[in-house]
Amino acid sequence: MTESRTMSLAEIEDLSFRALVAAGTSEANARPLAVATAATEADGVASHGLAYIPIYAEHVQCGKVDGQAAPVLTRPRPGVVAVDAATGFAHSAIDIGFEALIPAAREQGIAVLAIRNSYNCGVLGYHTTRLARAGLVGLGFTNAPASIAPSGGSKPVVGTNPFSVAVPGEDGEPELLIDQSASTIAKSEVMKHAREGKEIPLGWALDANGNPTTDPDAGLKGSMAPSGGYKGVGVALLTEIMAAALTGATLGINASPFSGTAGGPPKTGQMFIAIDPAATANDAFGAGMAGIVEAVRGQAGAHLPGDGRRAKRLQARRDGVAVSVATLARIEALLG
Repeated sequence: MTESRTMSLAEIEDLSFRALVAAGTSEANARPLAVATAATEADGVASHGLAYIPIYAEHVQCGKVDGQAAPVLTRPRPGVVAVDAATGFAHSAIDIGFEALIPAAREQGIAVLAIRNSYNCGVLGYHTTRLARAGLVGLGFTNAPASIAPSGGSKPVVGTNPFSVAVPGEDGEPELLIDQSASTIAKSEVMKHAREGKEIPLGWALDANGNPTTDPDAGLKGSMAPSGGYKGVGVALLTEIMAAALTGATLGINASPFSGTAGGPPKTGQMFIAIDPAATANDAFGAGMAGIVEAVRGQAGAHLPGDGRRAKRLQARRDGVAVSVATLARIEALLG
């Protein structure tokens, strides 16, 4: 069993912040990433939490991401917010983008945020959840370096390319949160198994010859398995259009890997759409959502997407989070 230590969310945020700053990240860029790391651990998505801090630090030090970057915001149209992340962390670009996106959506009923020259944005649902907490329906798309081969092919052309939808609830938390990649499992999970020397389940990845494999290293050299076969490829292509083609970001087939130190900044992109439900459905939105929720939760054993994260989040706020001691050792080494 992996040895762990319980930490509060405040302690996780503080440790993440100090490690990022020690690696050469500005405080302005380190803080939103540290906040997101703590929130990710609270949601139980450990593969994108503290385990990523040493990778972020390595990428700052090798130049894959500019820890001192200052994202630039423009307003090309009344309903469009655009941010050039300047090869820095996505979280800083999203932060300044949301400051303009949220009021624009409230004023106009709908608005979009297009981010280019960006980096891995972590858990996409973390960002759409913020829109839901602002009373908006949030849709998010982010492209990634190519790791999924097209139907009938063997060479990856699109990334795992997650999309997310978050719907506001009465208690300030999302009533429903869909957050899923186009692959059967997030690539970070395969990377985590590779780091830990563990086999992966069949169905997660394919080797370079297109055959199912339980070897995570072979899967990382081959292709991630698309969720639902050709349907998963379709989702990946949709996200590529939204997050790369429509933002002016680098296509996944041309982006450097999020792992390792080679290739320079990936310059990928994100797209967020924020909708004020009062502008499109008036009072009918609440009734419609109530009907959906009741139809699902009214069935024994059934649950809505996002229910698991909500439960873990509430427990983490109360009891803290169990964190791998090995991960903590790697982070503490960054602090000397």
